[in-house]
Amino acid sequence: MDILEYPLFYCMEGKAIDYLINEQIRDKEVRVIGAEGNQLGVMSIQDARAAADEAGLDLVRVSPNAKPPVCKIIDYGKFRYEISRKEKEAKKKQKTVEIKEVRLSPNIEENDLNTKINQARKFLQKGNRVKVTLRFRGRELAYVNQSKPILDDFAEKLADISTIDKQPKFEGRSMSMFLAAKTNK
Repeated sequence: MDILEYPLFYCMEGKAIDYLINEQIRDKEVRVIGAEGNQLGVMSIQDARAAADEAGLDLVRVSPNAKPPVCKIIDYGKFRYEISRKEKEAKKKQKTVEIKEVRLSPNIEENDLNTKINQARKFLQKGNRVKVTLRFRGRELAYVNQSKPILDDFAEKLADISTIDKQPKFEGRSMSMFLAAKTNK
């Protein structure tokens, strides 16, 4: 088997782990763990392969950086299946936080503002972060300072379920701030 054909798996940190099996293992001596999890001790690679063949299983190098490397006598197909299943479980439990955007204009009316606040409230209750953007067009840029209270009012009305993650900041033709859901401790 060529080096490029070695089986590679990715652990949760995203690093590639190569599991060499049987004849792929080139170390002179290895620490061997038996099929039931008991330690068989440090032995030569030939003795370790013989023990794996005797058990009818594969010799898999699970810890290449240890001195000497650690090998297990296990069913390789079952081992790969268990690793992929654990990674799927870890992915299921992971919570991805999305950033949802709510756009406002400086001359927004009270009812429209309330609608946008309700929309942001739904996003926050789902656990997402909200980016509130106040966009200026044309002559509206002359009234930037008078429009900041709109964002302050927006954050104040959502203060019961959110905190300001990033204060309002003027960038280009828009002013934006980030809101994050409050964590219950």
